[in-house]
Amino acid sequence: MSEATTFTDSHAVTVRGESLLLTWGAVTHVGRKRDVNQDSVMGEFPLFAVADGMGGYAAGELASAAVVTQFAELARSGEPITHDRLEAALRDAIVALADEDDIDVGTGTTVTGIAVTTTEDEPFWTVFNIGDSRVYVEREGELAQVTTDHSVVQELIAIGAISPDDAENHPQGNVITRAVGFTEDPVPDYLQMPIEKGTRWVICSDGLTKELTDYGILHFLERGPDPLDAANLMVEAAVENGGRDNVTVLIVDVDDADGGREEDAGADSDADSAADDSSSTA
Repeated sequence: MSEATTFTDSHAVTVRGESLLLTWGAVTHVGRKRDVNQDSVMGEFPLFAVADGMGGYAAGELASAAVVTQFAELARSGEPITHDRLEAALRDAIVALADEDDIDVGTGTTVTGIAVTTTEDEPFWTVFNIGDSRVYVEREGELAQVTTDHSVVQELIAIGAISPDDAENHPQGNVITRAVGFTEDPVPDYLQMPIEKGTRWVICSDGLTKELTDYGILHFLERGPDPLDAANLMVEAAVENGGRDNVTVLIVDVDDADGGREEDAGADSDADSAADDSSSTA
């Protein structure tokens, strides 16, 4: 598949005395209709995120890149991932963005993802979201959307004004109600969820969900035995189905460290891997 950027890696964690292997892979593609990929993606243990920029020709790309750059620095810092640190990173991204040329008040980005948060007890997933990029989780053959879109159509669905089917072709389908930008404090919605063996997490921009239904996402999870394979299949299908927007998919698998989906997967993020890089704004 042309014009795609990918990376993959893995890291071992211990949860409730059990050794688990997190394996992840990401693909981002400009799609068929856009000249610039305004999506950015990063995956560095313990933080995994997708950002979908908005603004002028290059402004959206700069906004999403600023967020993943700050998140990558947070992941490398070794500091525990907390709500305060995530929000500080988002505010730092806005400050950095303000120094760029050709930026205006309408420039911004969505951001969504998951992070391993370690407290005095056992580690758990912190799920966070601003905008209409999404996080899904698959377990035992069932897919569930974890995040709630911050969008006009989601608000209309919530009050019963339209159905989910109506939302697919609604004229305000691209209008989001919250973003990381200059007009409001970037405070995500948060959820706390357990780290469980046998789960697969899908973090994606709306370029995927515009072209694939939840059933389609589940179908390609079943066809793709490892995260990068599954992400490639989803992005390829989204582009073939129209590719009306940039498409980014990051998949994180949680498996037994001694018998995960990839027989030869390493147990440390510094082990040999097929990684080109751990973040991308291509």
